[in-house]
Amino acid sequence: MAFYAYVAVGGENRILIFKMDPYTGALQDRREVGLSGGPGPLAVDPDQKFMYVGVRSTREMSSFRIDPDTGGLSHLGNISLDADTCYAATDRRGRFLLSAYYGAGKVTVHAIDGDGVAARQVAEVRTAEHAHCIRVDASNRFVFVPHTMPANAVFQFVFDERTGALTPNAVPKRMGEAGAGPRHFTFHPGKDILYTSNENGSSVTAYHLDPKSGALTPFQTLPTLPEGFDGKNTCAKIHIHPSGEFLYVSNRGHDSIACFAVDRGTGALTSLGQQKTEPTPRAFNLDPTGNFLFAAGQGSGRLEAFRIDPRSGRLQPLTVYPVGERPMWVLILSL
Repeated sequence: MAFYAYVAVGGENRILIFKMDPYTGALQDRREVGLSGGPGPLAVDPDQKFMYVGVRSTREMSSFRIDPDTGGLSHLGNISLDADTCYAATDRRGRFLLSAYYGAGKVTVHAIDGDGVAARQVAEVRTAEHAHCIRVDASNRFVFVPHTMPANAVFQFVFDERTGALTPNAVPKRMGEAGAGPRHFTFHPGKDILYTSNENGSSVTAYHLDPKSGALTPFQTLPTLPEGFDGKNTCAKIHIHPSGEFLYVSNRGHDSIACFAVDRGTGALTSLGQQKTEPTPRAFNLDPTGNFLFAAGQGSGRLEAFRIDPRSGRLQPLTVYPVGERPMWVLILSL
């Protein structure tokens, strides 16, 4: 098994590909794939055979085949979009690609054809300003779409895995706490719990997910910033450790990764403090083993690697890599 790190460099119209050493976290054998414009979100199908790239500056979605032996990307085709997508994810069967559009305030679903290409649009739903993320739950029945301010809500949908249709759930949206602005979210790997990073409120919220109705109920909100910090800050990405024991959220302004311990029984969070990073850590991710975290500094054009302590969940700085102007996404795969 080999590990590969992919970094979307929005300001230089390319995706960088590194081979990752699974023991040291070192990135090596740098390669790149040129694009028609600035890449944003990266998504892969459940079998990790295909990658989908939202090319924001040209309003396109590009489909690639992933070479399992080298991690390389072979271009399969593009489709035109009428707005630039800020997030994309496949459903749990790899049959549909779901996308969220921040500026257009909507979500779409495209069918993935037999060749792995995101092709025909099968659904479009207008939601509200600042739709920022879209993902399907483990049952492949429910879809959630967080919106930052002013909508300040997580929209809730029922997903038809046969047709790709999206229908508003019985409770169509769950409002965030005043001023929170939910942006991205992650599912607990072993519990019916969902966590959002709150962009405007610089906080994280934990929700119970009803597996029968698909409804969210918040049960905890914690700040991502240290006590006494009074500078400007917005949260961006959120990721949970594969073990489900630790959670991480990026702070843009404080320029850090907020670290949390996750209670094994309840899923409740306890702050572990913050780890300083490169300026403006918009994008970050963990490797599939949970041994390393990579945070991209949008303000510096550099990617910083950290080792994750398996007992405490805290981060140890390792190496910094130059990647280029405006890194927008980080994805690590084991092939």
